[in-house]
Amino acid sequence: MWATQRLLDAIRDFDSASLTRDFGTADKSVLGTLYHIYLADSVWLERVGGRRFPGRTPADQQSLQHLESMWVPVLEEWKCWLETQPDPNRVIAYQDMSGRDWQNTISEIILHLVNHATHHRGQVSGFLRALGKVPPQLDLIAYYRGR
Repeated sequence: MWATQRLLDAIRDFDSASLTRDFGTADKSVLGTLYHIYLADSVWLERVGGRRFPGRTPADQQSLQHLESMWVPVLEEWKCWLETQPDPNRVIAYQDMSGRDWQNTISEIILHLVNHATHHRGQVSGFLRALGKVPPQLDLIAYYRGR
């Protein structure tokens, strides 16, 4: 939540051209990559809650304001969900986007989410540098130091 909010704050005043500039990666842009992280957070939240993911936001409806309005509640729901999970080794059964059945422990899922988001936030930080901006400090030690 901390790193996501720092990154959203850092790009709040960016114009549309900066947010949607195609950097030639799978998710193309700052906004596209952040939507990708948000979608992963949302999909996994649905999976651990035993629900099916309702779908994606069409690309023509993506905006920073929309993303933030959707993402903050998802992160809050994650926080509440995690506070009720006493056993990190509890196995969660779910289906992937192709309908295949899988099982992983809560700790494996959380580590996956953290690793996934860290990777893509690193991409966004690189995009910001290419745009001539200084990305926010997102290292875990910065989080600990700021507490």
